[in-house]
This record gives sequence, C-alpha cells and structure tokens, in this order.
Amino acid sequence: MVQKLDTLPETASQTAGPYVHIGLMPSYTGNGQIFDLEIGQGPIADGARGEIIEITGSVHDGTGWAMRDALIESWQPDAQGRFAGQDGADPAVSGFCRFAADATSGEFRLRTVKPGPVALRDGRLQAPHISLWIVSRGINIGLQTRIYFEDEDNSTDPLLARIEQRPRADTLIAQKTAAGRYRFDIRLQGAGETVFLDI
Repeated sequence: MVQKLDTLPETASQTAGPYVHIGLMPSYTGNGQIFDLEIGQGPIADGARGEIIEITGSVHDGTGWAMRDALIESWQPDAQGRFAGQDGADPAVSGFCRFAADATSGEFRLRTVKPGPVALRDGRLQAPHISLWIVSRGINIGLQTRIYFEDEDNSTDPLLARIEQRPRADTLIAQKTAAGRYRFDIRLQGAGETVFLDI
C-alpha cells in the first residue's frame, strides 16, 4: 500500500546546536582550510563602488547574554540599489556574506558597501537596508530581519511603515558610531526585542 505524502507526520524541528559552523564555516571551527575560499566570505570585492562601511554588533539571548555561536548570512544590493545579476549591477558586489560571532566576545563584524535604495515593482523605494538570516543555539528556525541606517531617510520605507509601534521599528535601525561605522545589536527576546520577519 502506498501512503500519500500529505498523510505523513511532520518531522520535529531541531535547534542548530553546535553543528551549524561545522557545516557552513568549517575553517571557523578550527577544522583547517577545507575550501580554497569559504562560501560568502565577503559581500564585496576590491573595487566595489560606493561607501565602504563596517557594521558591528552582537546577538543577545533573553538574559542579555551575547551568543558566541551565532552565525549570520546577509544579502544586499550594491550602492545603486541593484542586486547581483540585475542590469547595471556592480560586478564587485555579490551582496551575499556569511559571518559568525566571535567565539570569545560574541561580537560580529560585517565589512561591506552601503546599499542604495531598492525600487519595488510599483515604483516605491525601500530605504537602504541589508537583510539578515540568523541561526544559533536555541533557534529552531532561522530568523529573518533587516538592518536600516539612522543617517538615511527611512520615513517612506514600506516595511518600516507597517510597524505601528515606533520603538519596535527602531530595533531595525543601525546607529552610526563614526564615519563609515555602525552598531547593530540583535535581541532575540525581552526588552528591546528585534523585529523579525515572517517571510
């Protein structure tokens, strides 16, 4: 007898545990240089056009503890708001990066080009932003969020406009700390919990 696919029970989800780095960033775990170049090592190459910026931060659990095993992937457009593969996109900007929190301090660092506004199909513009995917211990399903920038005009961004409580929307705004430097902390729960997206 053949059982229909829709009658099978769903497999239970499981946290990423300590294995996510072994599979996604093997040299980070001290396993030696398995690949010539780790996938997503940087979102830009030499010669990328636009302002080069650095974003630092930490992923904090509900107790405020910096999660030293957090792994993050980022996806973004180039300085003109074009994604890799689109006509006119900067060939030195892949837009994809995979990086991890420091195992001692819990700090992450992303060096990239500041993205430009992205045009939607209806002509509206999204404010410059970087999309993030976060995994770590205790997270059953990767979390999606965004980084916006405090020194950009975010007032007409369609996503930010949908967040009715201003303090919640502010959790998506990176604070400028110096020229070309920003701070963006992610809080998984509790006071100041970051807005996560269901996409």
